[in-house]
Amino acid sequence: MKSLAFIVAAFVTRALAHGGVTSYVVDGTPYTGWQPYNSPTGQSTIERPYSSYDPILNVSASTFSCNNNGASGGGQKSATIRAGANVTAKWSQWTHAQGPVMVYMAKCPGSCTSANSNDLSWFKIYERGLLSGNIANGAWGLGEVMKTLLVTSTIPAALAAGEYLIRHELLALHQANTPQFYPECAQLVVTGGGGKTPGDQYLIKFPGYPPLDRQSIYIDIYCFGCGGIITYKVPGPPVWNGQ
Repeated sequence: MKSLAFIVAAFVTRALAHGGVTSYVVDGTPYTGWQPYNSPTGQSTIERPYSSYDPILNVSASTFSCNNNGASGGGQKSATIRAGANVTAKWSQWTHAQGPVMVYMAKCPGSCTSANSNDLSWFKIYERGLLSGNIANGAWGLGEVMKTLLVTSTIPAALAAGEYLIRHELLALHQANTPQFYPECAQLVVTGGGGKTPGDQYLIKFPGYPPLDRQSIYIDIYCFGCGGIITYKVPGPPVWNGQ
């Protein structure tokens, strides 16, 4: 039988390798997020529930949209935010410096609490990929997260008012050809705005990524000759800024 010390050590090693969003600041107001290693009983938060800090390894996984089965939590809340204001997601921990950061939103057909995230159409509002240098030794968006544990993005000022999910996705590329996805979602009620919505060229369904994105997802950043590669296309559609 494994000793308690061994079990605890294994858990700590696994947890330290990964991370998840556990709180938000929405238009200046702090919100406690989901606490995956606490009992779900009594948790009431704007964040969709998820079970662990472990990565998703397959873009076709049924949990890919929000790191759960697509449903809201029993104590689900939504945060109100003005179009044009900022959302900051705060990670509990993060240790991977190589890979991009993406923030998506999806409009719910009615109440987001009743919506399954797997049925929605998502558009990207923020991305940070390869910022400088080459793909092997350069500066990445994930490096910024590792230093600050924060990602701040702006709700497009032109966005139509309504209920939305916001989805923060980290894509860790430190293991050759074995991408690790870390998505989490929260519910927002957007007010004001310019009444605009993104066109079809900005929309994507999760789970999944288009085949053309595979070269950005299944990649060995340490391959022979990769020191000369200084460009990287962040997966998914282009960022929609309200135009």
